[in-house]
Amino acid sequence: MQKWYSIKVQIVTIITQLTDRSKKTKKDADMSIRENFRYAACLCLAMLTAAAQAQEEKVLNIYNWSDYIGPDTVSNFEKETGIKVRYDVYDSNEVLNAKLSAGNTGYDIVVPSVNWAPLQIKAGLLRELDKRQLPNLAYVDPQLQAMLARIDTDNRHLVTWLWGYTTLGINVDKVRAALGNLPMPANSWDLLFDSKYAARLQSCGISVLDSPSEVLPPALLYAGKPAYSKAPADYQAAGQLLKTIRPYIGLFSGSGYINDLANGSICLALGWSGDINIARQRAIAAGNGVHIEALPPRNGSTMVLDAMAIPADAPHPNNALKWINYILRPQVQAGLTNQVYYANASLQSAPYVAPALAANTSLFLSADDKRRLIVPEPYSLPIRRLVSRTYTRFKTGF
Repeated sequence: MQKWYSIKVQIVTIITQLTDRSKKTKKDADMSIRENFRYAACLCLAMLTAAAQAQEEKVLNIYNWSDYIGPDTVSNFEKETGIKVRYDVYDSNEVLNAKLSAGNTGYDIVVPSVNWAPLQIKAGLLRELDKRQLPNLAYVDPQLQAMLARIDTDNRHLVTWLWGYTTLGINVDKVRAALGNLPMPANSWDLLFDSKYAARLQSCGISVLDSPSEVLPPALLYAGKPAYSKAPADYQAAGQLLKTIRPYIGLFSGSGYINDLANGSICLALGWSGDINIARQRAIAAGNGVHIEALPPRNGSTMVLDAMAIPADAPHPNNALKWINYILRPQVQAGLTNQVYYANASLQSAPYVAPALAANTSLFLSADDKRRLIVPEPYSLPIRRLVSRTYTRFKTGF
């Protein structure tokens, strides 16, 4: 009732101001009719904005990936704003996209991966951001903004959540022992895609992501093709490359490779940089003498980039903007990195990141290494089928 009373007061005030202005206009020839209309429009817009904000209850519904947030991120936001957060999780972009496409999700914040976001933007499923309510965008790395703008013109709909890249993780001591007199290659991808190296590392264990869309792009790059090629012939070349190394692959894993690296069960994994750094931290915490490294993308790699967005039918869009602005604070960004070992978007977060992580050059890449990353692109349906078929042949050995 207090909020509605306030709005009524604003409405009465606006009507009074318009009446006075109208009277004054009759007396004052210098005031144009156009100026009167502009004045009226501004006052009405202010009234509508106030009304919308008053109607928005203190609730925020978030839909995010599992295990992808700091332990106190939500509770600190609730204490500061008085907004109650309802937090749900999903485990695939397909699930999120299906919900957005069906409509009426009830969610105010979603976190799509950038290779899915263009489809959602084109379909009108995501709301344009009111950047006037996001002053903390000033903290966001402009290089990341520019990369994101390749799929979201002028950064109208998306703001980076966390980012990393697909790469190789190695058990440094075991890899060196298995290679023997064979030196470490200048191109780190040789460890997996050159059968000369893969044959040696088979003895200490090789794991590959159990994901077609993560395995094919680096294979295409290594074969000299575009990572997200639209040419069917390029996938034949990638398939031939993968066929040559298939005898040396011992495991296909979506997340089990983290513990396998940490306890020394494998020595080479094609995985995500954040997961590999989790394995590194687990090995350090265990004090087991296992030395894990994520190899920076000196010869190119595909980016892992997830972004915050507001669904077009979000019931609490203003609360969503408050959440995004809160998340963009350097201290909050650091809290995310400290928990999940993925890099954040804030250049000013370093003082708040755990020292061991802040010094990890495979987590916070140099500007040159960052430029070597390729922003994921959405697949057309025919190419998606080709990617899946090529990967299935690789995995099954046919």
